[in-house]
Amino acid sequence: MAQQSDVREVLQYIPQFRGKIFFVLIEAGLLPEPAVAETLLDLAVLEDLGVKLVLGVLGGDLKDLYDWTLECEIMAARVSRPITDPAAAKETLEILARGQSAIIDASATGPLDAPVVDFALRIGVAKIITLLEEAILIDGVPAHAVRAAEAEKFTLQSDALGAALLRAAATACQRGVPRVHVLNGRQQGVLVDELFSNEGVGTMIHADSYRMIRKLREEDIPELLGMIGRSVRRTKLVERRYEDIQTRIEDFHVMTIDDNVVGCVALHEYPLDKCAEIACLYVKQAHEGRGYGIELVRHAENLARESGVARVFALSNRAADFFTHKLGYTPTTLVDLPPSRLRQYEDSGRDSLVLSRTI
Repeated sequence: MAQQSDVREVLQYIPQFRGKIFFVLIEAGLLPEPAVAETLLDLAVLEDLGVKLVLGVLGGDLKDLYDWTLECEIMAARVSRPITDPAAAKETLEILARGQSAIIDASATGPLDAPVVDFALRIGVAKIITLLEEAILIDGVPAHAVRAAEAEKFTLQSDALGAALLRAAATACQRGVPRVHVLNGRQQGVLVDELFSNEGVGTMIHADSYRMIRKLREEDIPELLGMIGRSVRRTKLVERRYEDIQTRIEDFHVMTIDDNVVGCVALHEYPLDKCAEIACLYVKQAHEGRGYGIELVRHAENLARESGVARVFALSNRAADFFTHKLGYTPTTLVDLPPSRLRQYEDSGRDSLVLSRTI
């Protein structure tokens, strides 16, 4: 769940969302009125931010929900045709082009049935968001991000309803919907918590690269410096300047979620000594405990292996237990460092442990 104080995490999504079409399906007749009311207030904010909204009513009275949207000052207009009518998409796009949000009757379908996906593709949605009486649970908890191609394996860890929703959402993504969010509509504030945090609170099925590790780009360097600054101050990490990173930019990789940098690692190779250093490992505090540090180190190790490096090492103090217990590194001595790295270490005045692993 997004922390209310983390304004930056919220603000980073506003440019991404502006001008996009979000198709929000609500089981209005089954959800508690306070939860529906809060959802509509949140949708009004999204509308103010420039998101183009289409609301599909899965259950309950369409007129009641329309009246509620007016009470919440959503600039809504009703689509005269139900979602199963192919002409409904054209009418919806005309409403959106006028700067209004559209409300459409989707009560004749399930939340992710083929007519819903057909309609979503016709209007060019960026997201389908379902607010349901029951959401997807994987082993009893939401799986925050599931790649469509991998959804089937999670069906065995869910109940019959969850498995059906997973398959339907994966099919929607495979047909061209970028992302499908399945949320527990009974949970007040769930819409904002899902959309304005990197991790979310419901289950998102996605067709694109939601989480990835990629090379550092020059425009990422200020973000990287800001991210590692806390550890530089608190744990005696080597202080890095913009120019230091820029000159060795090929060594750095970052993990991104929704293209927002949440972690980093560097691989400094020493070809003459047939080894490489795992350095500058950092995961943002809000994303700790999810295995991202392990993923980043394994990524660096794979890069080293591809370069023909047989041994990697890391210099660490506070993270020594992480490297030994989680990653299988063993303590070694300074004599195992490449001569150039040993001189740099001695000049730094640090007292880090040397940890090594054969790959």
